Amino acid sequence: MTRIAVIGGGRIGEALIAGLLESGRLAKDLVVVETSPERGAQLAERFGVRVTDSVADAAVGADLLVVAVKPTDVDAVMTALGKAALSDNASVGNDRDQILVSLAAGVPTARLEAKLPAGFPVVRVMPNTPMLVGQGMSVLAPGRHARPPQLELVTEVLGAVGKVVTVAEAQMDAVTAVSGSGPAYFFLIVEAMVDAGVGLGLTREVATELVVQTMVGSAALLVESDQSAAELRAAVTSPAGTTAAAVRELERGGVRSAFLEALHAAKQRSAEQGGVSDGLGVGSAM
Repeated sequence: MTRIAVIGGGRIGEALIAGLLESGRLAKDLVVVETSPERGAQLAERFGVRVTDSVADAAVGADLLVVAVKPTDVDAVMTALGKAALSDNASVGNDRDQILVSLAAGVPTARLEAKLPAGFPVVRVMPNTPMLVGQGMSVLAPGRHARPPQLELVTEVLGAVGKVVTVAEAQMDAVTAVSGSGPAYFFLIVEAMVDAGVGLGLTREVATELVVQTMVGSAALLVESDQSAAELRAAVTSPAGTTAAAVRELERGGVRSAFLEALHAAKQRSAEQGGVSDGLGVGSAM
């Protein structure tokens, strides 16, 4: 069995632990690094996993090292890992070598690799908050030394909390704009539709239920259907009907150009800030 060390016991770390256990991983094969005694005790009681406050301790015997801390804490974690008992044969080509997986936003693989033994495999990941309910979108960017079998393992592990795709690291700013920050766009749409429903005379409770379930159902239809979003929208939009009138007003309001400009702005800010997406819950490990 693959042994996994999760460094950081915040919301994202906890979500990963929960997903791994639900997918059939054994608690004995997981260890969590968390420096807050209260939080560590909470995780140990909730999941039955071993909790330590030592990065070096967690690294011993772990096949997968998952860094789930704030970007400002990454250097300290990597320094500790560089001094830990990492695999001596990390560059030999053994598929069981340790792999480092970073969920820390905006930290490039080169910066991580520089802190580790030569040839140590690294995979950078941009997750998003639906991971908290097992419906995340995790995007992998492999470092120079990550091999296909190792990427398969990382994909399998992160698949416990949602979907996984792989891109070149140069695309991570675009990924941040689309999926890293993406949940906020949907929440804003829900907020706007609920407010509009209230304006039409519905209670806020009823408007919220209508909008949320409509979004959940529409997303499920999009996933399960073999039709594109454009085709599904057209199927709902009868000529000269109510939906056509509403879509016409959205188009007149520039909804497409607004999204284009919004995602462009997010991508640009991501590049300026080093790929940071707001709102990912992480924990302390040092």
